[in-house]
Amino acid sequence: MRTHMMIPDTQVTPDTPNDHLRWIGKYICEQRPDVIVQIGDWTDLHSLSSYSSKAEAEGERLEADLKAGKTAMRELFRPIKAYNSRRRAMKERQYQPELHLTLGNHEYRLQRYIDDHPELDGVLGDHSFGYEEFGWQVHPFLDVVTIDGVAYSHYFCNPNTGKPYGGESVETRLKNIGYSFTMGHQQTLKSGQRFLSNGQRIRGLIAGSCYLHDEHYRKQSNTEWRGIIMKHEVRGGQYDLMEVSLDYMCRKYEGVHVWEYMREMYPELYAGSAWMKHEGEAA
Repeated sequence: MRTHMMIPDTQVTPDTPNDHLRWIGKYICEQRPDVIVQIGDWTDLHSLSSYSSKAEAEGERLEADLKAGKTAMRELFRPIKAYNSRRRAMKERQYQPELHLTLGNHEYRLQRYIDDHPELDGVLGDHSFGYEEFGWQVHPFLDVVTIDGVAYSHYFCNPNTGKPYGGESVETRLKNIGYSFTMGHQQTLKSGQRFLSNGQRIRGLIAGSCYLHDEHYRKQSNTEWRGIIMKHEVRGGQYDLMEVSLDYMCRKYEGVHVWEYMREMYPELYAGSAWMKHEGEAA
């Protein structure tokens, strides 16, 4: 039986801190999960957002967005590369997990832009993110990859409408989807399970936040749980669930709560952050 790590949406921009990705990289080296799944929306691609200014005028910002995603990915893998360098020097076997990245709707903004500008097809594309350079098996937006009985995708759609399944209840989604699933996309943390008539148990998990910044459009709603997910003893869609918060990793590797760290390192972000206020009050 294997261990999976799931990294929710990181929504990296040129202006957001990457310190938590270094913490995750260190935690990966300690835990050495067999499988790592990044569930998509690694790169925010704000320059191509239909909610911001006109995309045609954002060529320079697109380049900055893509560069930020690669910089953040290097931050995640920096501790892993150092770890493997030490093992290589000691003539020990290097750590090489199975890596999967399911592209999200933010990455799909690039494809929509290419569709509107077909002359860019081949010049731009999923390869522009550079994810494969780090060893990820990259899965197209809304493709489902099933690993040890757990289906992973950025989110799951109703096959009759092509639209995401609605509703707040994980149990309802389990009933509609019909098998063990894990998704990101929504800024929440929800898990549930459903027992089938044949005695089988299926599990659902939604986790869509793994970043230190606030999403400005959400204003006071930026109070959700943020972190990574560990699944131990994964087999046939079953697993033992373990939540690992950003606050836990900050205390582990920096010696202080995440809100204390942000107050010291990023005072401007801290001052305007609903999440920081929530974390401070919770502590």
